[in-house]
Amino acid sequence: MCDGSVVPSTKGGHVLYDRILTATDGSDLAQRRVEQGLSRARSFGSKVTIIIVTERSPLEGLATDSGWMARPADLRRYDDGQDEFANRILSAAKAEANELGIDAVSVHIPNEHPGTGILGATRSLECNLIVMASHGQRGVSRLLLGS
Repeated sequence: MCDGSVVPSTKGGHVLYDRILTATDGSDLAQRRVEQGLSRARSFGSKVTIIIVTERSPLEGLATDSGWMARPADLRRYDDGQDEFANRILSAAKAEANELGIDAVSVHIPNEHPGTGILGATRSLECNLIVMASHGQRGVSRLLLGS
């Protein structure tokens, strides 16, 4: 977790936070963390990747007692809506990065659990700092809604 007290350490004259990943879900809280991540990237001279992870349709594989199942067209519409949402959020974050003079990369990871997508991106991009929000969910709420 990245709070206001994070200070980059150096090793051999190189900043260890040279690749920052900041994750968003489009919420106001997550947007504040994107801003914080961009600020850190600017002050550390780091590369930054902004990601959004959208989950698979909750209707996929669902069948009701009446026999109703989501059709492929329903799932495509859901995926298209998720893509549109992610592109809108990432475009705004990328514009903010550009205003700060940061050349950020934006990535949409579709059909994935957010935690899995964030960790996978962190590993594949070799990021050494993750800046993200937690909504403070606990107990059953966390199980059902995420963090």
